[in-house]
Amino acid sequence: MIAKLKGRLDSTGLDHAIIDVGGVGYLVGASSRTLAALGSIGEAVTIHTEMLVAADSIRLVGFARAEERDWYRLLTHVQGVGSRVALAILSALEPLELHRAVAMGDKAMIARANGVGPKLAQRIVNELKDKIGAPPAGGPIDAGGVAMLPTGSFAADALSALQNLGFKPHEASTAVASAEAELGDDASLDALVRLALRKAAK
Repeated sequence: MIAKLKGRLDSTGLDHAIIDVGGVGYLVGASSRTLAALGSIGEAVTIHTEMLVAADSIRLVGFARAEERDWYRLLTHVQGVGSRVALAILSALEPLELHRAVAMGDKAMIARANGVGPKLAQRIVNELKDKIGAPPAGGPIDAGGVAMLPTGSFAADALSALQNLGFKPHEASTAVASAEAELGDDASLDALVRLALRKAAK
């Protein structure tokens, strides 16, 4: 299983990027949001990946943040949502926007994505609402009163660590954001995870 690639951005297309890792170019499908976040050709990049294995192919799908990968996994478990539709949704909506839309039953917001009609949007809400809980609250707040996602260099890894331990996405993101605000951007991954765990367990 390939879970992460760290290398140089070789090139990008409409729906993919090629990451050069030690002279080997990995073709990685991605949302437009992830492609925009990768930066310029030739720059060093780290991308979280999901490996799709079928009878006749093996493909990689990449994400700028672990949280996007987690939402991709949730979406593709919904009947009628394949890889292409999941990436279209993640192109149209930030993870926090998607979380709010599902939690509040806002199918119109989800239907903004290409290839998602009202019926599929309603199914996504119905199947995921109980799995994700309420939208994140209690973390750092921006000027518009919206809870901010953690953004530090180790935030994505800390989020992934908490979710691997069984915490729901909203619990993990709230705890990591709070821990990051307390420790600062220079905190080590170990310190961030430890403090986030204490906050999530309260």
